[in-house]
Amino acid sequence: MLELQRILGYSCAFVGAVVLLVAGWAHPRSEDRMPDWPRAITYEIFVQSFADTNNDGIGDLDGVTMHLDSLQRMGVKAIWLMPIHPSPSYHKYDVTDYRAIHPDYGTMEDFEELVRAAHAKGIKVIIDLVINHTARTHPWFRKALADTTSRYHDYYVWKDSSQITDATVEETGPDTDNVQRWHPIAGRSERYYAYFWGGMPDLNFDNPAVRKEILDIGRFWLKKGVDGFRLDAAKHIYIDHQKNHAWWQTFRKEMQDVEPNVLLIGEVWDRAEIVQPYLKGLDALFNFDMAAAMLNAVKTGDGDSLAYRHKQVREKYQAVAPDFIDATFLANHDQNRVRSVLNGDRKAKMAANLLFTLPGAPFVYYGEEIGMRGMKPDPHIREPYLWQETPGAPYRTTWIDPKYSTDSTVVPRARQAARDTSMLHHYTEMMALRNDSPALTMGRMQPVMLPNEHLTAFVRLHPEEHLLVVHNVADRAVSAPMPDSLRRYTTELFTSNAAAEVMPEGVTLPPYSTVIMRAPDK
Repeated sequence: MLELQRILGYSCAFVGAVVLLVAGWAHPRSEDRMPDWPRAITYEIFVQSFADTNNDGIGDLDGVTMHLDSLQRMGVKAIWLMPIHPSPSYHKYDVTDYRAIHPDYGTMEDFEELVRAAHAKGIKVIIDLVINHTARTHPWFRKALADTTSRYHDYYVWKDSSQITDATVEETGPDTDNVQRWHPIAGRSERYYAYFWGGMPDLNFDNPAVRKEILDIGRFWLKKGVDGFRLDAAKHIYIDHQKNHAWWQTFRKEMQDVEPNVLLIGEVWDRAEIVQPYLKGLDALFNFDMAAAMLNAVKTGDGDSLAYRHKQVREKYQAVAPDFIDATFLANHDQNRVRSVLNGDRKAKMAANLLFTLPGAPFVYYGEEIGMRGMKPDPHIREPYLWQETPGAPYRTTWIDPKYSTDSTVVPRARQAARDTSMLHHYTEMMALRNDSPALTMGRMQPVMLPNEHLTAFVRLHPEEHLLVVHNVADRAVSAPMPDSLRRYTTELFTSNAAAEVMPEGVTLPPYSTVIMRAPDK
């Protein structure tokens, strides 16, 4: 409750919240009229671990194509493929050829077939585009190393060792370890800049030739039929944020000239004040603040501030881009998996309830829907998908020995499909609920204050539907009175627990449960 008071500035009473609900509904925003996609559900796939069709132990594009039906039945409307380009690393975030497919994953023809098949099922395709840096083995960098007079030398960022001191930090940014980001070359005095590690030298976007190369690469993939890009390390293109903002506006314009409906989703992992201006050039940004807040609410059982926090973050973004797309998620390929963080199925299901009922365009990391486990280091949050039980399970990849997601810790998808209490069933149910509801998909959200810190409550408002959503994020049953202004929500649309009691006077929710009520007159 203290956290909620801090968020509200110690000035909000329940009556004030109800006034907000009524007053805020008078003028629907354009968000209420947006189409389902790109606000629909997107599924993130690490091809390496997803499905192996040629028994080499590594996932491939054909494996994704073969399982599009499964994703469609689950309610997925778009897929995001982690990097698919040639690379010396298993994760492929260090590219050696931007216009090719990694041979482990298949061929360009396989990719084209995947796009065709996905589009035939109404599923969009987004690919990871990693342009902050290349691999150290990229031909551009090799040519830069071989000849300092080559035009490719200026494709990267260089500085003489004698010029690199602690004072360089002021020149290259506020990070205290920036001096270590200048990497030596044997036998030379010059060093190259690499923000992440020495195997990923940063490209020099002050060079017009580099900018042209990247724009041409974007056009190439749009002509292949992709519907958008997930833009890795979007805030690290330049060291200067203002130059980043300008670059992404240029990139967006050039991509829209090829495909007007292209979707650009940026990874800007920072506080909201830093993230906000990037919406001048990017359609969508991942909401890292809310991912942490949703998980924390379930971990602590303190949920009364969650909807208010979400509203505050969204209002900051809407000030820059009223129709921005809020890419919400619980975890991704860089974070510990939800079921490991929350330690159990009930809490993981509760987190999914929050994700699919709060505003935003939800992204689901592969395997979350079957309760895969995983903790850092990174390879172990990217372990093989469990389709069926071993040994010899069809499609199971073997490129890594799993430590967290094994047959003893995770029930494979094939068995979960037959269980109406499984994580897969729960995700499928929640995704269908969201996909079928105009209010949950596109409606505005206004928080509701109920007198219990364990309850997260809000209404979702759409011209076709008005919903009241109440979550109990605690490990105990919770009751709260229903104020007069909300008693019109009398039709039960959904409950995750049959023991929930919803009456005009009040609500009683079992542990980790959700109830959604609909107003009969919308």
